[in-house]
This record gives sequence, structure tokens and C-alpha cells, in this order.
Amino acid sequence: MSVVVIGVNNRNMPLDVFEQLTIAPADLQKALHDLHSRSHILEAVVLSTCNRTEVYVYAERFHGAYGDVRDFLADISHLPPEAFSDHLYTHYEPDNLYSFYEADAARHLFDVASGVDSAVLGETEILRQVKQAWEFARSEGCTGTSLNNLFRQSFEVGKRVRTETGIARHITSISQAAIALAAKELGALDGKRVLIVGAGDMGEGSAVAAAAAGVSDVLIANRTWENAVEVADRIGATALTLDDLGTTMVDVDVVVTGTGATSLLVEHADLETVMAQRDGRPLLIIDIAMPRDVDPSAADIEGLTLLDMDALQEFADIGRRERRGELASVNTIVEAELSRYVGRTTVREVEPLVAALWAQAEDARRGEFDRFANRLERLDDDQVELVEAITKGLMGKLLRAPTIRLKDAAGTAKGDRLADALRELHDLASSDDASEPSDTPTE
Repeated sequence: MSVVVIGVNNRNMPLDVFEQLTIAPADLQKALHDLHSRSHILEAVVLSTCNRTEVYVYAERFHGAYGDVRDFLADISHLPPEAFSDHLYTHYEPDNLYSFYEADAARHLFDVASGVDSAVLGETEILRQVKQAWEFARSEGCTGTSLNNLFRQSFEVGKRVRTETGIARHITSISQAAIALAAKELGALDGKRVLIVGAGDMGEGSAVAAAAAGVSDVLIANRTWENAVEVADRIGATALTLDDLGTTMVDVDVVVTGTGATSLLVEHADLETVMAQRDGRPLLIIDIAMPRDVDPSAADIEGLTLLDMDALQEFADIGRRERRGELASVNTIVEAELSRYVGRTTVREVEPLVAALWAQAEDARRGEFDRFANRLERLDDDQVELVEAITKGLMGKLLRAPTIRLKDAAGTAKGDRLADALRELHDLASSDDASEPSDTPTE
């Protein structure tokens, strides 16, 4: 058994390929169950955002899991595996971890939750996205002990990093970066009119950042009118429907689009019409949606500047270099949490064996009580309680030392030898169904 992470992001493959590998929220349930049903996969979480699609699985065999995930990605994208397989990154960890150096899958998730693997270093949005991906998979019955424990600890890591380091200072989201990029392109946003397309998390974040940047007029267009009104009311913006998109783009200075649409919202011909009505005034469009909202070919229209996630990545890399000094502090936290994760994981691995040992001893103790039942009937309640206490205490003294030594050595070669010897000497089968008595030592 092993934890495996397989993914792609917009930094390691062309956008026109990557956007076909993204999974829309409406398609996530079907995709997740399709993945979870594959033969080598026992648990699964799918994380799909504007700059990454990652699959986290707990699997019987690495190679079998890799094949299942590769085929899954081919199915959802309708691409042959050879179109993207060279761009896949993989993180794997064995079931028997000896040190945090081997916890490659956990290290990657901890880096993701910390925001150090994001387009915008230290971004805050990703921690919420990771949590939503895991909670959805858990609610759908696609996770178990292994992934649940891994993801729970990743949230602790993400919170620690943002509390104890300066990684999340200044620009901390894709939305903020998009507005900052617009300000850089235009020199400033004071007095500008900005149209935000989309009222989801990305759209709302962009609208808030635009208002904070001194934009004189923020407009929010969305497919669902009520959502546009709700966001607009919170920040003092103007709500629009998507039907107003064409006429509104004639009069604004900047358009930032980041919807969850699965097909283009703005075609090349639409923007030709818009630019023809602007009397030579330039228009800046920043498309942070994935898949993209705006036809990429519109970049060749005179007077129109169209920037996408590639341009945003280049802009964000400047901030990454400026805050690189924080990475040492982040890595210290991540490595400490990895050691804690390995410790927790290895202890959990021996707990079924320890539980089986204690259950066997308790069965033997109860068997002796049954064998001497007739003689015990001569005792009063206090005397029977005393015998119970003495036999339980004796059992605890005999098992306490081997239990502690086994748990202390868990995850090491010595621990494996001790576990094998215990199974052999006591003829134990370490079953997950075994229940450990409450007085079994856990430290």
C-alpha cells in the first residue's frame, strides 16, 4: 500500500493542453467516483484549480495506481496519454515510512497547503481549495484513514506557515495578482473602470482587490444575477448580467475574467466588434480562468492586450524572488510536521498488531475466569473485583514494555523485526478489526 500524488500544472505544460485537464465543479462528483472505482485505488481526492490538477490516491501498488490515474486523466480530457504523460509529476511514499525523507507525497501536499508550490508564493486561496477537495471526497465516501489523516495534518501545516512566517504578506492570491498586474500594465488604476467577469471566489477576490487599488468604478458581470448583486453589494460595485458583457466592454479600461465556464465566453469576433466601437482606446483583458474564458486568438486584435495565466506567472515570479528569504522558515516548519506525520503514521501501522496482542491476552484472562467460575462464586463482590484488578494489573505489567518498545521502534528496520517476531511468537494476525483495551499504553 502507498500514497501517490500525480498531477499537472500550468507551469509545466502548455495552457492549451492544461486547460483540457481541468475539472469543472459540476463534473467533479462523476470524475471522483470514476477514479475511485478503478481497480488499484482504495482512496482518492481530486484537486482541480486554475493552475493545477492533482490526484491523491491510496493504492495497492504504485505502478497500478499510476496507470489508473493516467487513464483517468486521458478519459476526462479526451486526450491520448502521450499528449500529457511527459508533463506528469509524481510523488510517492511507501507504506512503511522510516523517516520524513521518504514522505514525498506528504511533503508535496504540505508545500501545496503552505502556498510555496503556487503561482503566487504564499497564496491563501489554495488552503481553502485543498480543504474543499478533501471534504468533498470524504462526503462522497472516497477517502479513508490514510488520506484523511494526511489531509488533516496538511491544514495544520498551512495554518502554521501563514501564522509563523511572512510568506503570506503582500499579494497572497491569484485575484490580487491579476489586479496588481493590471496596475503595472497601466501605470495605476486610479480613476479606471474595471469589469470583473464572474462572481465566484476568483471574481469576488478580484473585485475586492480592484476596489482596494483605487478603481473608481467596479462592475461585476455574472451568469447568475443574484450572485452578481450579492458580491456587488458587499463592495459597492455595480452588478451586470453576461448579456451586458459586449456593451460594457466598450466603455471600461480593464476586464478581469475568472469564471468556471467550460467553454469560451468571449469569442474573437465579439472582441473585434468591441474594439471597433472604442474609437482607438486600448483595452486590457486579464484572463485567469481555467479553462480560459477569452479566445486566445483575440490577442492579435489591434489595441487589445490579452494576458493569461502564463503572463500572471511571470509577474508573480518577481514577488516570489522578493520573498524567497521566507522559504527557509517555511521548510523548517514543513520538515518538523513531516517528522510528526511519519511518527503518527508508523504508530498507527503497529496499533492493529498491538491491539491483537492485548485482545489475545484478555481472551486468555477471561478464559481462566470461566475455567474457575464455580470457585469464584464462593467469593463476594469485593473479592471478585480484587481478583479482576490483580489479573488486569499483571497483564498490563507484562504487556506494557513490549507495547511501548514496539511503538517506539515503529517505522524502522528494528520495528519491522520486532513486529515479525511478535506475530510469530504469539501467532497473531494484525487485523484492523482488533480493538485495543483502553488501558493500553499509547506513549
